[in-house]
Amino acid sequence: MKPVVLITGGARGLGRAIAEAFSADHAVAVTYHRSAPEALLTQHPDVHAICADLADPTAAPHVITQMINHFGRLDTIINNAGAIEMDDGAPELNFAVNTAAPMALLQAALPQLERGASVVNISSVNAVLPALGASSYSASKGALNTWTKGMARELGPRGIRVNAVAPGAFERIESPRPADLVQKFADMTALGRAATPADIVPVVRFLASEAAGWITGEIITASGGYRL
Repeated sequence: MKPVVLITGGARGLGRAIAEAFSADHAVAVTYHRSAPEALLTQHPDVHAICADLADPTAAPHVITQMINHFGRLDTIINNAGAIEMDDGAPELNFAVNTAAPMALLQAALPQLERGASVVNISSVNAVLPALGASSYSASKGALNTWTKGMARELGPRGIRVNAVAPGAFERIESPRPADLVQKFADMTALGRAATPADIVPVVRFLASEAAGWITGEIITASGGYRL
C-alpha cells in the first residue's frame, strides 16, 4: 500500500509541484480554496482534491475526516497553503492560514498518525529576514518555525517527525512576476538566479522520506543564498 500524503494548497505553484512529485509513489490528497486544481487533476486523476478554507478553524477536522474516509490512513502532512497579506491589508489572515491552520490540521490528524509519520511545514526566509511592509507575514512564519520545533519535541517520543523548509524568492509559474522583479531577486541570490518550485520540491521530499528519519525540529533553508 502506498503511503498517504496530504498537501495543503495543492492547486498551483509550489503545492502543485509537490503534489506532482509525490504522486509517483504516494497516494496524494490536496486541499484548495479559490483555485480548483484542474490542471493537476488532468495530469494526475488519482489525486484526491478537498475544497477547504483553511482560514476557517472548523475546516481542519473536515479535511482530516475526508482523508481518512477516502484513504483509510494518513502518513505525511505538508503544510504548504499560505497567505501573503501586506501589513496595510488583512494581516490577521497571515496568522490564520500560515500558523493556526497547520496547528489545527495536526491536532485533528494526531489520532490517525502512527510511528514514522512526518510533518513538513513550508516556512520562508522572511521568518528571520522580515519583508518590508509585510512584518505580519514574516511574524506568522516565525511563529510557524517555533511551533515546528516545539511539536518536534512533543511528538518525538511517538516517533513522529516535524520539520520545515524555508524557501527564498521563487518564480510563480502560473502568474509570473515582472522580469525586472525576477532579476532583482536573482541579484539578491548568491547562486545568481531566482528559484523555481523544482528547486524546493526535493528538499520537501527528503524531509518527508525515511532518508531523513533522524531529522526533526529543523528548519532547512532552501534559498540559493537569498539575501546573504
